[in-house]
Amino acid sequence: MTSNRPYLIRALYEWILDNGMTPHLLVDAAYPGTRVPTELVQEGKIVLNISPGAVRTLVLGNERITFHARFGGVPGEVEVPADAVLGIYTRENGRGMLFPEEGPHASREKDGDEESKPSKPTPERPTLKIVK
Repeated sequence: MTSNRPYLIRALYEWILDNGMTPHLLVDAAYPGTRVPTELVQEGKIVLNISPGAVRTLVLGNERITFHARFGGVPGEVEVPADAVLGIYTRENGRGMLFPEEGPHASREKDGDEESKPSKPTPERPTLKIVK
């Protein structure tokens, strides 16, 4: 069965826009295949504003998210694998959804045999309210 992450990203993106808010993606910048402005990466993560006014040619695909944007006045192309997206939320009130980290950068317990435990909120992983 395919991942539900890209479908949830698209649904939450539409929900955020329908409510007049600004959608932001929290992205694992070190995930393989991720192309983001490296100068804006903090602690391996980057937050990207994906509102229609901030990006051009946005494609929220099943495998990857792509768009063109300006960063500090410099145009650039962004490519983010869907599995690199750690969350989508509103800038205004933080409502949205966080996803579990997957793939080669997912954190593991020290012995490596236990499943990953949910991480506590940190500055790069905001606390979000549950969408009802």
